[in-house]
Amino acid sequence: MNTRILVADDEEILRMLIVDTLEDNGYEIDEAEDGAEALQLINSHSYDLVLLDYMMPEMTGLEVIENVRTSGNHDVKIMMLTAKAQKKDEDIAKQAGADYFISKPFSPMNLLETVEVILDE
Repeated sequence: MNTRILVADDEEILRMLIVDTLEDNGYEIDEAEDGAEALQLINSHSYDLVLLDYMMPEMTGLEVIENVRTSGNHDVKIMMLTAKAQKKDEDIAKQAGADYFISKPFSPMNLLETVEVILDE
């Protein structure tokens, strides 16, 4: 079975870069351009990992995480992608239920390495 990842980010160019990097390395990718679409996909599919932008239209990444975790879905691994790189922002994301946190900007190869480490856990 292929590893399935959801990439949710409202920045189309960044999302395309992430998707291309992950697909080139054999991952099956779904995309969402806002928080509401991300939540709908999470609720209707099974993902090994979700990459969520912090600030998105419709619902923020935090709101998506809180919805997922309060609905009882504690198994899916969630990585928050954000330009909000202060320690307090990371603490808020982790308190909401994010498992991992990566600050923008990041290199696609660093993201890929981090994804591989997470999925090997």
